[in-house]
Amino acid sequence: MTKLPARRGRPKAMFPAEGQSTIQALDRALEVIQLLSARGGMTLTEISVALDQSTATMHRVLATLEAREFVELSAERQDWHIGAGTFRAGSAFLRRTNVVERARPEMHALMAETGETSNLGVEWKGQVLFLSQVETHEMIRAFFPPGTVSARHASGIGKALLSRYPPDRLQAYLDTAELQQFTPQTVTDPQALRDQLAEARRRGYAVDDEERTPGMRCVAAPILNIHGEAVAGISVSGPTQRLSADRIEGIGTKVRAVADRISRQIGADPPAAGS
Repeated sequence: MTKLPARRGRPKAMFPAEGQSTIQALDRALEVIQLLSARGGMTLTEISVALDQSTATMHRVLATLEAREFVELSAERQDWHIGAGTFRAGSAFLRRTNVVERARPEMHALMAETGETSNLGVEWKGQVLFLSQVETHEMIRAFFPPGTVSARHASGIGKALLSRYPPDRLQAYLDTAELQQFTPQTVTDPQALRDQLAEARRRGYAVDDEERTPGMRCVAAPILNIHGEAVAGISVSGPTQRLSADRIEGIGTKVRAVADRISRQIGADPPAAGS
């Protein structure tokens, strides 16, 4: 009988030993990338102290990342920053969906029409992840750079996404979510939040009224896919002085119209308000 060749797979050395599930050097490199993403320019010493590692170890990690353009050294200040390689790798996440590409022109138009910053976000690991922003030209403005995350119950986009949850999924969320209080305006009572979400679904847009940041308001609407599921949210945000209470309904109508247009571009048939 002919002996079949052994099936080729991963060598035994690639399987972690019991109790070991990460590659230490890779883990350190990723910690550096996350640290620089959060804080910006840092010296070698500052990075070493923040991560509780020797400067020699961190220098090797940084040199490796620099060779791949994941970090870069400022010659003038001798501090380290995120490099173009990190951006290129992160952009692959955006290519998973064409929502960002479809939304950008609409975001520019929305910013021009309302005079306020326009944002695009998706649900990610139980939070809102901001993917794109078109900033207003005003000096005082909302700022949510791509990669920023926010709690669903305390953001306009988060509440817009929650408003499209099926009843059983919404109930599961309200039963288990930790509704953290960020400001005196944050809604932390599950029933009060349920009422807000029902109203948001009825009118087609949700409002964050200084619930995450004092002095800032946000009006958001969900973007739906071909199955009628909310895959993203688009919003307008700005200071309460300009985004006053009497402007919310008008801006909400505009935001919803933009969200509906983007939804149609990705194959959805958005429902009428109230459905």
